[in-house]
Amino acid sequence: MRIAVRVLAGVVLLLAGLTAFDYLAPYTAARLGLQLEQRRSGLHEASVSIPGFEMPYLEGGQGEPLLLIHGFGADKNNFARVARFLTPHYRVIAPDLPGFGAATRSDTATYTIAEQVERLRLFAAALGLKRVHLGGSSMGGHIATTWAGKYPDEVSSLWLLAPAGTAAAFDSELRREFQQTGEILLVAKTPEEHARVRGFVMSHEPWLPYSLKRVLGERAAADYALHSRIFSALGKEQPVETLFTQIQVPALIVWGTEDRALNPKGAETLKAMMPGAQVILMPGIGHLPMIEAVHQSAEDYLAFRHNLT
Repeated sequence: MRIAVRVLAGVVLLLAGLTAFDYLAPYTAARLGLQLEQRRSGLHEASVSIPGFEMPYLEGGQGEPLLLIHGFGADKNNFARVARFLTPHYRVIAPDLPGFGAATRSDTATYTIAEQVERLRLFAAALGLKRVHLGGSSMGGHIATTWAGKYPDEVSSLWLLAPAGTAAAFDSELRREFQQTGEILLVAKTPEEHARVRGFVMSHEPWLPYSLKRVLGERAAADYALHSRIFSALGKEQPVETLFTQIQVPALIVWGTEDRALNPKGAETLKAMMPGAQVILMPGIGHLPMIEAVHQSAEDYLAFRHNLT
């Protein structure tokens, strides 16, 4: 009995100490927490230089390369948790796009979808990748779709998670709010506003420690001006259905039915462009399936890839 009490007291003290550390040293705690998540998924961090930009990335696993492209306002760590189920099968690579995450920012550069495609092609070439499987979330899905449309010989398959790019997808609460008020629901003027952004993009937000919420909020606030400019420019992009009649690349299109940022009806447009594409609608899930439904997203992707062989 005494031993059990001592063990319990020790656990309580440990938790109290970790909580205090999380609040008193948020940057260190967030960095260590992310490193732990990455290691659990078999990932390590490295960096590649391309003209004008430094692009940090996560990599792990062996096999055919799977290049994962994050969305607007996000970073490479959006794929860190789901990668745990992917690295046993593939060489997983998740970079920070120029203008986002820990990548180089430039107030004079532009960040169109076509430009990001070319930057990612330079990134892939620097890693010796000639042909890749692509995964893309939101804006990353728009980039991946455009890459496959322009350079189909370089893309083996597409995993599109609530992808931007179609007119139907952008017929959403996000766009209506921007048109009516000028407010961009994906950016935060202050660190505190980032909680609103997270609540907007996710129906099932996972638990996050105080340290990570603070670091993400401060980074979002620092990026407010740049990301507002990028968002406004992205709204003027041509829909992918006007650029490509068909994309002859195997595709898995995944969308949460509760997505408020991009309309799930965009899946219908993409399926019409991609013969044989598979569409999965996830009930109750918002804009980030690979974060809100980690296991299911991974299982669905593994099944998709298995059926390609």
